[in-house]
This record gives sequence, structure tokens and C-alpha cells, in this order.
Amino acid sequence: MSELRPRANRSGTVSSVARHGQLPRRRPWLTALKFIAGTLAVLLVSGVSVAAIALNNLNQGIDRVELASEDGTKPLPQIGDFDGGFNVLVVGSDTRQGQGDQFGKSDSELNDVTMLLHVAQDQTSAVAVSFPRDLVVPIPACPREDGEGSYRSMSAQPINVTLSYGGLACTVLTVEKLTGLEIPYAGLITFDGVAQMSTAVGGVPVCVDGPIKDRYTGLNLPKAGTYNLVGYDALAFLRSRHGVGDGSDLGRISSQQVYLSSLVRTLQSGGTLTDPTKLYNIATTATQNMQLSNSLANLDTMVSMANVLRKLDLTQVTFVQYPGTTGQGGVYSGKVAPIKAQAEKLFDKIRADEPFMLEQGNTGIGSTVDPNAPVQAAPEPEAPETAAPTETAAPSDSATPAPGETAVAAPAEVLGNVKGQTAADYTCAAAN
Repeated sequence: MSELRPRANRSGTVSSVARHGQLPRRRPWLTALKFIAGTLAVLLVSGVSVAAIALNNLNQGIDRVELASEDGTKPLPQIGDFDGGFNVLVVGSDTRQGQGDQFGKSDSELNDVTMLLHVAQDQTSAVAVSFPRDLVVPIPACPREDGEGSYRSMSAQPINVTLSYGGLACTVLTVEKLTGLEIPYAGLITFDGVAQMSTAVGGVPVCVDGPIKDRYTGLNLPKAGTYNLVGYDALAFLRSRHGVGDGSDLGRISSQQVYLSSLVRTLQSGGTLTDPTKLYNIATTATQNMQLSNSLANLDTMVSMANVLRKLDLTQVTFVQYPGTTGQGGVYSGKVAPIKAQAEKLFDKIRADEPFMLEQGNTGIGSTVDPNAPVQAAPEPEAPETAAPTETAAPSDSATPAPGETAVAAPAEVLGNVKGQTAADYTCAAAN
């Protein structure tokens, strides 16, 4: 594996998202644009959230889908100022229909990427969980797209077939059953949409630790270093399995997280949040290339969500892989078997909004820590407060602080077997 070669200087400072005052009533769309832009930081390839920025002007351009529960249609959430947490499922389709000849011919439609975003109830953290496309899971009975009956349930199928059994609504039902989380919001984006979205944001700088060439996706990064990936080069990187890690989808997930963490940092520091022309272009691109649940294709809902997401600290935005392994037999032969105990521990934390940490450097087989990452300056220690002498309190078995004392939060548990990284972590895709 080649050593990284010198690269152009990168700033080690991650700028905070600017807070904007209320704009005059004659320009409400600009306020909406700035709010919605914050959601790009945590949603896969930035597609879902910005689709509602220009909803009033581009309403007819949005492809909508109605989600369903196992008992019937999901009611539309009623949201003003967003109070509490929320879950959004982001799906990347591998359909070739309408995508041009460069991707080949195929009549099937599979969910090439499935990612669940969970924002905590106190709105201080978010977790994005990527599900391997070959993860074998139970699929519930999903309503047919024409409303006439349902597809039969299946006990063990790769999760990426769910788009073929009831579309986006079936993928949502499957992830709900797997995780125990209710998912009221969902969006789907195509190959062309991903490419055009990366162009709309001006490209994303991606580090690789060696040359990557993948003839299946057309990716060609000739040497180690950092590349600003735009358009179909960005799509080729996000789709590449054979060029990174061990050539598996598990390796691809961790290389995708290299892209996503860089995307977050780019949006916070690159001026995108203060450029209305660029933001409107992103919105137009998204509405032309996405399918959104009725609950998500709503301007008030999206503005409320974005107002929450833009305030999250980079260290509190965590990307993880759903725990899985390969090399198993039976129904898991050639597929990914869930590691159920690890997955249950992870989702116990997510459902309870309990903080957790990842083991340092455990980013996954498709990525590695960037040796040229900027060094963050340690904060200066605060001077201790001088307090009047007090009598020593007797030890207490109770965790409840005494009057006048400050409760000390328990340290976050390290989930050593869960792979991933935070948006603040600088990583490189690992060349195969």
C-alpha cells in the first residue's frame, strides 16, 4: 500500500454553522434555503433534505410516495417547531431506467444503499446507520404499489430486494421491523441524482491511501492523495466495491463514510450555507431526481428538521455500519449475516438515546485514519473555582446529587465491535 503523498494544505478549523437573523417577509424562500442546507450534513449524498427547499416553486416536480404501516397507511406527522427526535430512511436505487446507457441495461430495481438517520429526542446528537445491501433479514408482508393486496412475507432475504416488493414503503417497513424504530420519513435517489447532487454542492474532497481503479464503476484515482470528486466521479466512488477494502459491500460502506464525513465538513466550511444561488440549484436538482414520502415533501416539516440538524456538533454526528459478517453458510451463503447481539446492543442505545462511542481507528475495512489529518488544538483548561471549605460528606450509595451539587454524567460506553466514524474524523478510503 502506497504512502500518502503531499497534498495541498487543508485548514484544520471546522467552522460553525452561521446563525441567520430573520429575513424580510418579501424573501421567505431565502430563509428556508439556509435552514434546509443544514440537513445536507447528515443525509446520504445530501439528496433528501434539500428536496423541500424549493417546494413552493417546484411542487409539481416532486415524485411522492405514501408510506404504510403493517396495519394500513401511515398518518402524516403534524409538525411546527420540531419538538423531539425523528427518523428518516434514505435509499439509493440502482435502477437503470432513465439513467442513460453508461450504467448498462437491467429491468430490476434494488436498493443499492439503505441508511437510517436517527436524531435523538434532546436534539444533541444523530446516528446514521448503513445497512449492507446483502444483509439477510426478514421482510414483512408489504402492500403492492397498485394497492391491490400485499406481497407475501419472507423470513430471510437480502435487504436490497425490498424495493422490488412494494417500493420505498416496503424498505421502510423492513427497516422498522429490523430495528424497532418507527420511520415516518423516507426518500429515494437514483444514480443520476447522486451525480448531479455532488456537482450542485461543488464537489467533495476525498482522501485515498493508494491508487484506486474500478472497471465496474469507471473509478480511476491514479495515486494516493486527495481528490475533489464531482458528478459521475463522485457516483463512481460511492458505488465502488472492487476498488476499496476487500472488495465487499462492507468495505464500500466505510469508504462511503469517508465521503460523507468530508461532505459534512465541506458544507460547514465552504460557504454553501450562505450562497442562495447554489442552494437553490441544489434544491432544483434534488426535486428532479428524488422520490419523497408525503410526510417529507412538506416545507414546514423540512424547515423544522433542518433547524435541528444544523445545530449538531460534528463530533455528535456518527456514521455506523449495521453489525454483520460474511463467510456463513445456509441462507447466509454469499451474503451478509447479521451479528444479532451486537446489533441489539447498538439499537438499544439508539432507541434509548443513550450516548456511545466507537473504538478509535475502527472505521471499517474500506477506510483508514488519515495520517495528514489536521491537529485540533486542545482547549485551554478553565481555572478551578475557589469554594469555601465545607465538611466532607459521608459516602452515599445514591446516584442523586446532594442539594447544591452538580450531577456528573456517566461516561459514554465504547461499542468496540461497531465500525464507523464521526463527521469530525478525517479518514481515507483504503485502496484494494
